[in-house]
Amino acid sequence: MGIFDFLGKDEQPAQQPVPRQEPEGALANAASGLVQRLLDVGIDGKGTFDSAGQVAQTASGRHADQEKAIADIVKEHTKLAAAAGFVTGLGGFITLPVALPANVVGFYLLATRMAASIAAVRGYDVDKPSVRSAILLSLVGADAGDVLQKAGYAGASGRLATFATQRLPGPLLMAVNKGVGFRVLTQLGRKSLTKLGRGIPLAGGALGAGLDSFMIRRIADHVRKEFPAQDKPLPGEVVRGELSSD
Repeated sequence: MGIFDFLGKDEQPAQQPVPRQEPEGALANAASGLVQRLLDVGIDGKGTFDSAGQVAQTASGRHADQEKAIADIVKEHTKLAAAAGFVTGLGGFITLPVALPANVVGFYLLATRMAASIAAVRGYDVDKPSVRSAILLSLVGADAGDVLQKAGYAGASGRLATFATQRLPGPLLMAVNKGVGFRVLTQLGRKSLTKLGRGIPLAGGALGAGLDSFMIRRIADHVRKEFPAQDKPLPGEVVRGELSSD
């Protein structure tokens, strides 16, 4: 599931028929900026941070079997998330105010690339706007339905693959992307509380490594479920063709 699902939630009341509007202003700008970074770096890559397409193609080149390629992607990103979580926690409370925001952004960049790489191996075109939005939605787990409702999406199926393969208007996709950004930003406090154990150097590093690796594996399981396989790519090749919108 999503990064925050394992923390637990209070019982949610029934959804209101009129979608609530997200707050505007500085938070909206921050949410938009975060989402753009996840798309530009997490999916498209930048500098030494390989794109999701490159990661998917490398994994597919190593393994002819699609699921083995995906397992390779998840294993590599779990290692990276654990390493980043360990380094972030080493300084204890002294470095926590600075290290935690950097760790959260870094975690989501890894999670976005991992999710996009899995989708690419399974035959989804990660350059397609609706697929990119679906990848972002996979990061918030069970909250995805609420994000879609608030954005005005009235699709019959809750599966992200169905959303990904539709031709959807740009304003709707922008609203969905911004909604994901809001969810990430407004949930950071909950993630911070789980890392208070980082107040003790070394012990905090171990906690950070374990927590981040656990959460990224949860996201991987969710992505595997939400993006079933399309036509299998040839070994070493990622299918990039347009999916049917019917």
